[in-house]
Amino acid sequence: MQSWRNILITGGSSGLGAAMAQKLAGPGVRLALTGRNRDRLAQVAALCAAKGATLETAVLDVADKEAMAAFVTAVDAAAPLDLIVANAGTSAGTGNGAESAEQARRIFAVNVDGVVNTVAPVLDAMAARGRGQIAIVSSLAGFRGLPGAPAYCASKAAVRVWGEALRADWGPRGVRVNVVCPGFVTTRMTARNNFRMPLLMSAERAVSIICDGLARDVGRIAFPRRMYAASWLLAALPGFVLDPLLRRLPRKA
Repeated sequence: MQSWRNILITGGSSGLGAAMAQKLAGPGVRLALTGRNRDRLAQVAALCAAKGATLETAVLDVADKEAMAAFVTAVDAAAPLDLIVANAGTSAGTGNGAESAEQARRIFAVNVDGVVNTVAPVLDAMAARGRGQIAIVSSLAGFRGLPGAPAYCASKAAVRVWGEALRADWGPRGVRVNVVCPGFVTTRMTARNNFRMPLLMSAERAVSIICDGLARDVGRIAFPRRMYAASWLLAALPGFVLDPLLRRLPRKA
Protein backbone atom coordinates (compact mmCIF):
# COMPACT_ATOMS: atom_id res chain seq x y z
CA MET A 1 0.00 0.00 0.00
CA GLN A 2 1.16 3.50 -0.80
CA SER A 3 2.58 5.43 2.12
CA TRP A 4 0.74 8.66 2.93
CA ARG A 5 2.46 10.65 5.65
CA ASN A 6 0.41 13.85 5.94
CA ILE A 7 -3.32 13.21 5.79
CA LEU A 8 -6.47 15.24 6.39
CA ILE A 9 -9.82 13.50 6.89
CA THR A 10 -13.16 15.24 7.41
CA GLY A 11 -15.91 13.47 9.27
CA GLY A 12 -13.23 11.71 11.26
CA SER A 13 -15.23 11.21 14.44
CA SER A 14 -17.22 8.18 13.26
CA GLY A 15 -18.03 5.83 10.39
CA LEU A 16 -15.77 5.66 7.37
CA GLY A 17 -13.72 8.66 8.49
CA ALA A 18 -12.87 7.12 11.85
CA ALA A 19 -12.13 3.73 10.29
CA MET A 20 -9.87 5.30 7.68
CA ALA A 21 -8.00 7.33 10.27
CA GLN A 22 -7.27 4.18 12.27
CA LYS A 23 -6.30 2.27 9.14
CA LEU A 24 -3.77 4.91 8.07
CA ALA A 25 -2.41 5.77 11.53
CA GLY A 26 1.13 4.72 12.34
CA PRO A 27 4.59 5.97 13.28
CA GLY A 28 5.61 8.95 11.17
CA VAL A 29 2.04 9.65 10.05
CA ARG A 30 0.49 13.05 10.73
CA LEU A 31 -3.30 13.01 10.81
CA ALA A 32 -5.55 16.06 10.80
CA LEU A 33 -9.12 15.10 11.66
CA THR A 34 -12.30 17.14 11.73
CA GLY A 35 -15.66 16.26 13.19
CA ARG A 36 -18.60 17.87 14.94
CA ASN A 37 -18.68 15.68 18.04
CA ARG A 38 -15.81 16.62 20.33
CA ASP A 39 -15.91 13.48 22.48
CA ARG A 40 -16.03 11.00 19.61
CA LEU A 41 -13.31 12.90 17.77
CA ALA A 42 -11.09 12.75 20.87
CA GLN A 43 -11.67 9.00 21.17
CA VAL A 44 -10.67 8.40 17.54
CA ALA A 45 -7.62 10.63 17.96
CA ALA A 46 -6.54 8.66 21.04
CA LEU A 47 -6.80 5.37 19.15
CA CYS A 48 -4.72 6.78 16.28
CA ALA A 49 -2.14 8.25 18.65
CA ALA A 50 -1.80 4.85 20.32
CA LYS A 51 -0.71 3.50 16.94
CA GLY A 52 2.08 6.09 16.76
CA ALA A 53 0.49 8.83 14.67
CA THR A 54 0.72 12.55 15.38
CA LEU A 55 -2.74 14.08 15.67
CA GLU A 56 -4.32 17.45 15.06
CA THR A 57 -8.07 17.72 15.52
CA ALA A 58 -10.64 20.43 14.97
CA VAL A 59 -14.33 20.52 15.84
CA LEU A 60 -15.64 22.07 12.65
CA ASP A 61 -18.72 22.16 10.47
CA VAL A 62 -17.51 21.52 6.91
CA ALA A 63 -20.27 23.86 5.67
CA ASP A 64 -18.35 26.76 7.28
CA LYS A 65 -16.30 27.99 4.32
CA GLU A 66 -13.99 30.36 6.21
CA ALA A 67 -13.26 27.99 9.08
CA MET A 68 -12.51 25.13 6.72
CA ALA A 69 -10.24 27.25 4.53
CA ALA A 70 -8.29 28.43 7.57
CA PHE A 71 -7.87 24.89 8.93
CA VAL A 72 -6.96 23.20 5.64
CA THR A 73 -4.44 25.85 4.61
CA ALA A 74 -2.84 25.88 8.07
CA VAL A 75 -2.48 22.08 8.10
CA ASP A 76 -1.02 22.10 4.59
CA ALA A 77 1.37 24.95 5.42
CA ALA A 78 2.69 23.07 8.46
CA ALA A 79 3.36 19.91 6.44
CA PRO A 80 2.31 19.55 2.78
CA LEU A 81 -0.65 17.21 2.57
CA ASP A 82 -0.22 13.94 0.70
CA LEU A 83 -3.87 12.91 0.97
CA ILE A 84 -7.16 14.64 1.68
CA VAL A 85 -10.27 12.55 2.29
CA ALA A 86 -13.40 14.68 1.86
CA ASN A 87 -15.60 12.29 3.78
CA ALA A 88 -17.97 14.31 5.97
CA GLY A 89 -21.58 13.81 5.00
CA THR A 90 -25.12 13.72 6.31
CA SER A 91 -28.51 12.30 5.48
CA ALA A 92 -32.00 12.57 6.92
CA GLY A 93 -35.28 10.72 7.02
CA THR A 94 -38.21 11.05 4.67
CA GLY A 95 -40.47 8.57 6.40
CA ASN A 96 -43.43 10.93 6.13
CA GLY A 97 -43.07 11.00 2.36
CA ALA A 98 -41.65 14.51 2.17
CA GLU A 99 -38.35 16.33 2.48
CA SER A 100 -38.49 19.92 3.66
CA ALA A 101 -36.58 22.65 1.88
CA GLU A 102 -34.65 23.34 5.08
CA GLN A 103 -33.61 19.70 5.34
CA ALA A 104 -32.55 19.59 1.69
CA ARG A 105 -30.49 22.77 2.03
CA ARG A 106 -28.66 21.40 5.06
CA ILE A 107 -27.82 18.16 3.24
CA PHE A 108 -26.49 20.12 0.27
CA ALA A 109 -24.53 22.44 2.56
CA VAL A 110 -22.69 19.53 4.18
CA ASN A 111 -22.43 17.05 1.32
CA VAL A 112 -21.69 19.47 -1.52
CA ASP A 113 -20.44 22.76 -0.05
CA GLY A 114 -18.54 20.80 2.59
CA VAL A 115 -16.63 18.85 -0.05
CA VAL A 116 -15.82 22.02 -1.99
CA ASN A 117 -14.74 23.76 1.23
CA THR A 118 -12.39 20.85 1.98
CA VAL A 119 -10.85 20.45 -1.46
CA ALA A 120 -10.69 23.95 -2.96
CA PRO A 121 -8.25 25.51 -0.44
CA VAL A 122 -5.44 23.07 -1.31
CA LEU A 123 -5.79 22.43 -5.05
CA ASP A 124 -3.42 25.20 -6.14
CA ALA A 125 -0.83 24.27 -3.51
CA MET A 126 -0.84 20.61 -4.56
CA ALA A 127 -0.57 21.58 -8.22
CA ALA A 128 2.36 23.90 -7.44
CA ARG A 129 4.13 20.97 -5.79
CA GLY A 130 3.16 18.66 -8.61
CA ARG A 131 1.84 16.02 -6.22
CA GLY A 132 -1.05 15.23 -3.91
CA GLN A 133 -4.15 13.07 -3.76
CA ILE A 134 -7.77 13.88 -3.03
CA ALA A 135 -10.47 11.31 -2.24
CA ILE A 136 -14.03 12.57 -2.58
CA VAL A 137 -16.56 10.32 -0.86
CA SER A 138 -19.73 10.03 -2.93
CA SER A 139 -22.11 7.04 -2.87
CA LEU A 140 -23.77 4.48 -5.12
CA ALA A 141 -26.91 6.45 -4.27
CA GLY A 142 -25.53 9.18 -6.51
CA PHE A 143 -26.24 7.23 -9.70
CA ARG A 144 -30.04 7.57 -9.60
CA GLY A 145 -32.40 9.72 -7.59
CA LEU A 146 -34.27 7.62 -5.03
CA PRO A 147 -37.57 8.82 -3.54
CA GLY A 148 -36.50 7.98 -0.01
CA ALA A 149 -33.46 10.29 -0.10
CA PRO A 150 -33.81 12.97 -2.80
CA ALA A 151 -31.34 15.54 -1.48
CA TYR A 152 -28.84 12.89 -0.38
CA CYS A 153 -28.84 11.24 -3.82
CA ALA A 154 -28.55 14.60 -5.58
CA SER A 155 -25.72 15.77 -3.34
CA LYS A 156 -23.74 12.57 -3.88
CA ALA A 157 -24.32 12.77 -7.63
CA ALA A 158 -22.99 16.34 -7.60
CA VAL A 159 -19.74 15.53 -5.83
CA ARG A 160 -19.22 12.39 -7.92
CA VAL A 161 -19.44 14.31 -11.18
CA TRP A 162 -17.40 17.21 -9.79
CA GLY A 163 -14.67 14.87 -8.63
CA GLU A 164 -14.52 13.04 -11.95
CA ALA A 165 -14.17 16.37 -13.75
CA LEU A 166 -11.46 17.50 -11.32
CA ARG A 167 -9.53 14.28 -12.00
CA ALA A 168 -9.34 15.09 -15.70
CA ASP A 169 -8.58 18.76 -15.08
CA TRP A 170 -5.96 18.52 -12.32
CA GLY A 171 -4.39 15.14 -13.08
CA PRO A 172 -1.94 16.56 -15.63
CA ARG A 173 -0.76 18.95 -12.89
CA GLY A 174 0.12 16.10 -10.55
CA VAL A 175 -3.03 16.10 -8.42
CA ARG A 176 -4.74 12.71 -8.32
CA VAL A 177 -8.48 12.88 -7.65
CA ASN A 178 -10.43 9.73 -6.81
CA VAL A 179 -14.18 9.41 -6.31
CA VAL A 180 -15.34 6.86 -3.74
CA CYS A 181 -18.83 5.37 -4.23
CA PRO A 182 -19.66 2.90 -1.44
CA GLY A 183 -22.84 0.92 -1.07
CA PHE A 184 -24.27 0.22 2.37
CA VAL A 185 -21.63 0.43 5.11
CA THR A 186 -22.18 -0.05 8.84
CA THR A 187 -21.98 3.49 10.24
CA ARG A 188 -23.97 5.79 12.51
CA MET A 189 -25.78 7.05 9.40
CA THR A 190 -26.95 3.64 8.19
CA ALA A 191 -27.81 2.57 11.74
CA ARG A 192 -30.95 4.71 11.40
CA ASN A 193 -32.17 2.73 8.39
CA ASN A 194 -35.12 0.56 9.33
CA PHE A 195 -35.03 -1.53 6.14
CA ARG A 196 -32.89 -4.31 4.74
CA MET A 197 -29.60 -3.09 3.28
CA PRO A 198 -28.24 -5.47 0.63
CA LEU A 199 -24.57 -6.43 0.82
CA LEU A 200 -24.04 -4.38 3.99
CA MET A 201 -20.34 -4.38 4.93
CA SER A 202 -18.28 -3.20 7.86
CA ALA A 203 -16.53 0.17 7.79
CA GLU A 204 -13.20 -1.64 8.16
CA ARG A 205 -13.81 -3.74 5.04
CA ALA A 206 -14.94 -0.68 3.11
CA VAL A 207 -11.82 1.24 4.12
CA SER A 208 -9.59 -1.62 2.94
CA ILE A 209 -11.23 -1.44 -0.48
CA ILE A 210 -10.94 2.34 -0.55
CA CYS A 211 -7.25 2.38 0.43
CA ASP A 212 -6.43 -0.26 -2.16
CA GLY A 213 -8.19 1.78 -4.83
CA LEU A 214 -6.43 4.97 -3.78
CA ALA A 215 -3.03 3.26 -3.84
CA ARG A 216 -3.73 2.07 -7.39
CA ASP A 217 -5.15 5.49 -8.34
CA VAL A 218 -8.51 4.11 -9.46
CA GLY A 219 -10.61 7.03 -10.67
CA ARG A 220 -13.95 5.68 -9.45
CA ILE A 221 -13.77 3.35 -6.46
CA ALA A 222 -17.27 1.86 -6.50
CA PHE A 223 -18.26 -1.16 -4.42
CA PRO A 224 -19.62 -3.75 -3.79
CA ARG A 225 -19.43 -4.75 -7.43
CA ARG A 226 -22.91 -6.25 -7.59
CA MET A 227 -24.44 -3.12 -6.05
CA TYR A 228 -22.43 -0.97 -8.44
CA ALA A 229 -23.74 -2.96 -11.40
CA ALA A 230 -27.30 -2.64 -10.09
CA SER A 231 -26.87 1.13 -9.60
CA TRP A 232 -25.54 1.51 -13.12
CA LEU A 233 -28.50 -0.48 -14.46
CA LEU A 234 -31.02 1.61 -12.52
CA ALA A 235 -29.52 4.78 -13.96
CA ALA A 236 -29.84 3.36 -17.48
CA LEU A 237 -33.48 2.28 -17.23
CA PRO A 238 -36.15 4.61 -18.63
CA GLY A 239 -38.45 6.33 -16.20
CA PHE A 240 -41.62 4.54 -17.29
CA VAL A 241 -39.99 1.25 -16.26
CA LEU A 242 -38.21 2.43 -13.12
CA ASP A 243 -40.57 4.94 -11.51
CA PRO A 244 -43.26 2.43 -10.47
CA LEU A 245 -40.58 0.26 -8.86
CA LEU A 246 -38.93 3.15 -7.01
CA ARG A 247 -42.24 4.24 -5.50
CA ARG A 248 -42.31 0.95 -3.58
CA LEU A 249 -38.93 1.45 -1.91
CA PRO A 250 -38.88 1.90 1.89
CA ARG A 251 -38.26 5.33 3.38
CA LYS A 252 -35.70 6.22 6.02
CA ALA A 253 -37.39 6.80 9.36
